[in-house]
Amino acid sequence: MNLPSGTYDKEADMKTIGIIGGMSWESTATYYRLLNQRVRQQLGGHHSAKLLISSVDFAEVEVLQRAGDWDNAAAMLADEALKLQNAGADFIVIATNTMHKVAPEIQATISIPLLHIADATAERLKRDGIHHVGLLGTRFTMSQPFYKERLESHGIRVTVPEDWHQDIVHEIIYQELVQGEINSHSRKQYLSVIDSLKHQGVDAIILGCTEIGLLVQQHHTPVPLYDTTDLHAESAVNMALSD
Repeated sequence: MNLPSGTYDKEADMKTIGIIGGMSWESTATYYRLLNQRVRQQLGGHHSAKLLISSVDFAEVEVLQRAGDWDNAAAMLADEALKLQNAGADFIVIATNTMHKVAPEIQATISIPLLHIADATAERLKRDGIHHVGLLGTRFTMSQPFYKERLESHGIRVTVPEDWHQDIVHEIIYQELVQGEINSHSRKQYLSVIDSLKHQGVDAIILGCTEIGLLVQQHHTPVPLYDTTDLHAESAVNMALSD
């Protein structure tokens, strides 16, 4: 493409984002939309994001999650990351929160950066002066230390729901949201969990599963919500357009 003298071709310098998706495909579709929208907002015109997507079969991943076989889950996603790197990706995003449990194994397999979703979320929380958050997500994300400790390393206090509330949140994700089902009764249950966390003193709620934003949005509650999908996409576009 020939440009007028002195014109800066920002798109020529745009980095290619490699996405490990399919967990579930509904949230990966949201990533695709947000990444392209944000590139257009920043660059204008006909610009869109440079993307490579490797979309796995979530049924295979879910079986490994349920069995606690994180070694094979890590190997599966690391192989996808390596494919994206070899195809020309400049950095990787995992389009799901839960599978960041194996982010260290994935990063160890590739030589390009992996943009961690919890880091992207923490940076926004710090900019907004949020110090204490409630965390919603899958049972793995809420009950295991990999996500909570990553946030706490940024100086953010994290509170998770009671065990029975965790069961509700988890089951709605796996039985409804990853199937693309949006149920108003389930939304009421989520809002009840959010209210309970608010009464425990949290300043905001992290929607720490990439499907939760399909069910609960900011207009549903006065409690500030931080949708990790949106924040991850924003951070990825900033990285793609950085020098």
